[in-house]
Amino acid sequence: MRKIVLLIFFSITGALLNIGCNVLFTYYIKLPLYLDTVFTVAVTLSCGLIWGTICGALSNIFSSIISFQGWGGLLFALCNIAAAYITWLFTRLFPRELNLTLSAPQIPYNFYGSGKISKWLDKIIVLILLSFALCLAMSVLGGFIAVIILSLPSSHSPEAVISSVFRSTMFSQKFPAILSETLSRIPLNIVDRLISVFAGYGIALGLRSLLKFSSLRP
Repeated sequence: MRKIVLLIFFSITGALLNIGCNVLFTYYIKLPLYLDTVFTVAVTLSCGLIWGTICGALSNIFSSIISFQGWGGLLFALCNIAAAYITWLFTRLFPRELNLTLSAPQIPYNFYGSGKISKWLDKIIVLILLSFALCLAMSVLGGFIAVIILSLPSSHSPEAVISSVFRSTMFSQKFPAILSETLSRIPLNIVDRLISVFAGYGIALGLRSLLKFSSLRP
């Protein structure tokens, strides 16, 4: 029971922190980044697919409750859920590099022994691959959702047009909407997902070290 309560707590807290990251960078720092999947990645790596999915879905549900600006914002929960699924899939494809219970480093730590530099390089390469996989998936899925939202004015949400600056400068009005919405998201998502994946992995690693998260992993 204690395990379930803790997992629920981490999922809800992660969702709220996703919202906090998004608000901080979008509205206060004024950077056109989403950064709303950092803790989805962290919770998925630490607790598994189910809890990462819950964290991702709650991020958009809570955001819509806190600041409702059209039901369209709820559709972006699909992006957050997809981020959890893709992250989980990578833990299956690359268990040695991403499974925290197998590969979390110990500190203090000898960089020159037992091939640990090679292990860290392997981690970095896999995290970069995960970042680009998320970039592609989020750009395509986000593009489809944006087209749906923008075609229905009653569903409008500012999240759908966060890439409007890139879209208006990169493409003419005659360019197919689905392609412009998808391609205009890629420059933002490359940076966004690199930050989200590496930050999410670092958070998951820190949680494991501080709270012995491996005992909570399903």
